[in-house]
Amino acid sequence: MKVAKPESQGFDAARLARIDAFIKATYLDSGKLPHAQLLIARNGEIVHFSSQGAAREGGADVNDSTLFRIASMTKPVTSLAFMMLVEESRVSLDTPVHHVLPEFKGLGVYNGGGAGVPFATKPTAEPMRMIDLLRHTSGLTYSFQNRSNVDAAYRAGKIENWWGHLTLEEFVGALGQIPLEFSPGEAWNYSVSTDVLGLVVERVSGMPLPRFFEERIFKPLGMGDTFFQVPADKVDRLADCWTLAPGKGRVMFDRGAESLWATPPTQVSGGGGLVSTALDYHRFNTMLLSQGELDGVRIVSRKTIELMTTNHLPGGSDLATMSQSLFSETTNAGVGFGLGFAITTNVARTLIPGSNGEFYWGGMFSTAFFVDPVERISMVFMTQFSPSTTFPIRRELKTMIYSALTD
Repeated sequence: MKVAKPESQGFDAARLARIDAFIKATYLDSGKLPHAQLLIARNGEIVHFSSQGAAREGGADVNDSTLFRIASMTKPVTSLAFMMLVEESRVSLDTPVHHVLPEFKGLGVYNGGGAGVPFATKPTAEPMRMIDLLRHTSGLTYSFQNRSNVDAAYRAGKIENWWGHLTLEEFVGALGQIPLEFSPGEAWNYSVSTDVLGLVVERVSGMPLPRFFEERIFKPLGMGDTFFQVPADKVDRLADCWTLAPGKGRVMFDRGAESLWATPPTQVSGGGGLVSTALDYHRFNTMLLSQGELDGVRIVSRKTIELMTTNHLPGGSDLATMSQSLFSETTNAGVGFGLGFAITTNVARTLIPGSNGEFYWGGMFSTAFFVDPVERISMVFMTQFSPSTTFPIRRELKTMIYSALTD
């Protein structure tokens, strides 16, 4: 791995180094996080790469080959896969979802019932379109939102368990029997939309999602350490994953040596199932920053990247106005949503440094990335701890990265 001198890309090396000291003192020494890895790049050149803490309990430290569960950082990959099919005119953003997924034909909006009482529904004002899946305006939800009879029905059916009883097709079939929370396009709600989009990719392309990812995205980009199932010869590189348990603090969620991610998932999750490395995801970021191309290989066109990284919320709205979520991987102020990413639309309202037009997302295990096409900065942060809302480390990292800029 080549790391450029920070000064060559307009960074102060000492100010970058103090980020590592901050992570160690605030999160590792205190036991809040088990480990941390940070990659910062400008113009695609890595200027800072640091690893701290043990990858596994009592084991070796995290290093550049450590594998991490990236959860919802899978969503931009699935969104990109869909847009590749759009480029081929095999599907479009305004295609009604039920044209590809007839399981959703006639799906209505919640209008009463639940908790043992049959659901009552009303027709949607507009059909759910593919763009609604990409920007989370579909009316779908997540079971862990814990705020409605609709997400309660998701929990009752245990339909989001990747190693459970439902395949991806059966999962979508089950969703087709549960009402939407709102009419598509009328609100924003973090949801299983991108998982549904994964089945759209499968049906339109005629390929299983893992194969499409491998052949069309990962192999061309040289992302050899990104997959839904960790190969047997790489399991020793998978970090332990922890979660916060009420009254108990940090407890083991998925032990690397015995990980579920080393077994084939029943339900391939385009919304959250991938494992990757910081270096692999850096290549993905750099392709996005380079407007769809990396090392002479073009994945999508410049105009497709521009389209994906534009705010697509109806009327140019923001999440502060449209969001109904109790949980998402972003704050709402000054933030819109594109085709697979949150988009900063008003830096002043976010209350942290940045650029209008930067795009980003994170995962439930506290991983995160951002790409700033104005300053040409990108970041990948890796750790394995949930829920991701526990600590404000993402905004702290972003603040300190921008504070290290000299040019």
